[in-house]
Amino acid sequence: MAEESGLELNEIEDERPRVATTDNTDDGASFAEMADIPDMPRNANDLEAVYDIPVQVSAVLGKATMQVSQLLKLGRGAVVELDRKVGEAIDIYVNNRLVARGEVVVVDDRLGVTMTEIIKTDRT
Repeated sequence: MAEESGLELNEIEDERPRVATTDNTDDGASFAEMADIPDMPRNANDLEAVYDIPVQVSAVLGKATMQVSQLLKLGRGAVVELDRKVGEAIDIYVNNRLVARGEVVVVDDRLGVTMTEIIKTDRT
């Protein structure tokens, strides 16, 4: 068969199963080559099972601390001063976990948020 395709025997890919190793020897695949693990999602279609799970997204413009008595005195038109300045990034939470920072934008007649920085956290 190798003669028919014009390939030498040493050019034909070895068909035996490969075992992942941490070293760079030729007797196994590296961890980067472990594409045939069946449980790992390879693309967006593999994640379809989680697409319909609802999550709560919150955009925090700022925070303020006040006493209950001050809170009860607030009425229509009252202004509560927040701890952020105009133009400062807002925090974006998904299920009460900080995931990004962003800016407030106007989309048609509604407010929106654009993400400017993704926050990566170590999951331990």
